[in-house]
Amino acid sequence: MTRTVLIIEDNPGIAQLVRMHVEDLGLTAIHCDRGDTGLERYRQGGIDLVVLDLMLPGLDGLSVCREIRSGPGYVPVLMLTAKSTELDRVLGLEMGADDYLTKPFSVAELAARIKALFRRVDAMAAPAAEVAPDSEVIECEGLHIDPTRRKVTVHGKEAELTAREFDLLWHFASHPGRVFSRTQLLDAVWGYNHEGYEHTVNTHINRLRNKIEADPANPDFIQTVWGVGYRFRD
Repeated sequence: MTRTVLIIEDNPGIAQLVRMHVEDLGLTAIHCDRGDTGLERYRQGGIDLVVLDLMLPGLDGLSVCREIRSGPGYVPVLMLTAKSTELDRVLGLEMGADDYLTKPFSVAELAARIKALFRRVDAMAAPAAEVAPDSEVIECEGLHIDPTRRKVTVHGKEAELTAREFDLLWHFASHPGRVFSRTQLLDAVWGYNHEGYEHTVNTHINRLRNKIEADPANPDFIQTVWGVGYRFRD
């Protein structure tokens, strides 16, 4: 089945360039020139990758990316921007973007990034890490993790986790207090370690926090250890 790329870009020339080369890769391209209409089209479904400009009318790219990451499912986001400061790059990646291209960019680099993102999606679709069926239930401050039923509740309310989100949470909760780097988490939960895939971990942790934390901006369960990685609370 042909994959579909949603291009959210308000510059007609850049949008046409991206569209042309997306189609050259054998992909279907859909274009929206505003952030709000782009987000609305994304929510209609059928999108396999989003190429997202940072500066957009209607709704800026960071807000669009945040909304995409707050919803169900996982679709990679390639962010485009005329800005090149480290702060802009970090903000985009922390909002859940998977990769980043600064304008002007080469057509070859655009194509390479898109193909790499689809390879990443395919790798992520591989079987998740096994959770032993006889593992004991983990309870922590209202968080209930049942490995046999693969069910998570927070203060009695079920959290709808994807298979990978559950495996990531289980790995953390099984090692309370231990700090894991992104590459260690890729090895343990995804079963592979490739340079440049570390932001996949950021994306999943952000989504997991949105589902289990009372205040995702100040997480109680999955804590950031700056400069090192993440840990589950002691």
